Formats: sequence, structure tokens, C-alpha cells
Amino acid sequence: CLPRALQEESTHEERLTFEKWHEDNRKVRSIVLASMTNDIKKQYDRHDDVQSIMLRISQIYAVPDRHIRYATTNAFFGTKIIEGSFVQEHGVKMLSLVEKLKDLKADLAKETYIDVILQSLPPSFDSFIVNYNMNGLDKDLHELINMLVQYEKTIEKSAPSVLIREASTSKAKGKGARRWRRKKGKTESTTTSAQSAPVAPLWAKRKEEGGSAFMDSKRCLH
Repeated sequence: CLPRALQEESTHEERLTFEKWHEDNRKVRSIVLASMTNDIKKQYDRHDDVQSIMLRISQIYAVPDRHIRYATTNAFFGTKIIEGSFVQEHGVKMLSLVEKLKDLKADLAKETYIDVILQSLPPSFDSFIVNYNMNGLDKDLHELINMLVQYEKTIEKSAPSVLIREASTSKAKGKGARRWRRKKGKTESTTTSAQSAPVAPLWAKRKEEGGSAFMDSKRCLH
């Protein structure tokens, strides 16, 4: 706020405060005006104090609370965690949005916040969600996030054995398939070679046996 104008009876301390305020105001005013384009700067050159400049800027350019509340609500209800991402980071983001909604007087119940957070989780948390709802747990938001982090650690501990079994099964199937393909390829190759071998004509066979390449015209054909 603006300091009280100096009077003849003003004390030394009041004079120092007055001078310091004007010095700080001058510095901040210079920074604010320097961040503006020339066209906008002309509109505020006549304002001597930063407070009046910022008030005018907020009146012209400030985003209405209604718009901010809509954007924040949309982000809160639309945020989903990707399978494999860390639930703690997701929880911190959701808690931040909750605090913004509370500051904007969104008037949402605690149960609504919890429902939205649970709905934002990936399928790997389905068992947790069922147990939480069936047992009628009543936790605050921070306790809920801590529970999710602990459940995530449980999932991570059981994941390696499942992956190893799947990898072993896939490897065994792949090896068997390769043996079959090799065997099948060899059979097909042998079969193909037998089928594609050229058959010697009759005249060539007769010639190899020392006879005439042509049939004896006197031989009975009956």
C-alpha cells in the first residue's frame, strides 16, 4: 500500500520508510514496463506506482475464476495414469488439482475426490479398488495416496516371477516351432527334389543299354 505522505512532524523512521518505498516502487515499475510491448507500455507510462498498473492489468487481462475452475475441473476428472507409470507422481498431481479446486470453491465432497482418483487408476489397481470399496474404508486423500504407493510396491514384487514364467513358456514354444519348421523344411525339400527329378526318355534308356535309339520297325506292336 502507499505510504502516508510525509509531514513536517514525520519521524526519521517514517521518512526512511517513505524513501525506501519509492525506491522499490521505481525499480519494480521499471521491470514491469520493460516486460511490455511498446504499444501496451504507452497505456501505463502515466501511472507512477506499480499498484495502480497491476490493478489496471488485472481488470483487462485477468482470467475469470469461472474459466479457471472449469479448466481445473476438466483436468482433474480427465487425468488418467498410464499403466507402468509411478502412482506417487500421479497422486501428487491429483492432490495439487484438489487444492486448486478447493481454493476456487468448487464445493466437491471428499468422497467425490476419492472416487475420481480411484477411477483414474490403470487396470492393475482393480483389486485395490474393489477391496477399498467393499471394506468401506474412510481415508483422507493423503492416506489414500500412501496406500496406493504401498500397493504398487506389492505389484512390483510379484511381477518378475510372472514375467519369467511367460518368457520361459514363450521360449519353449518358439524352440519347438523352430524344430518343426526345420524338420518340415527338410521333408519338403526332399519331397520337392524327388518330384522335380527329370525322367529319362525311353530312347535314351535304350541307347544306354546298347540298342538302337529307335524302335525296331519289324517288332509287332500288338
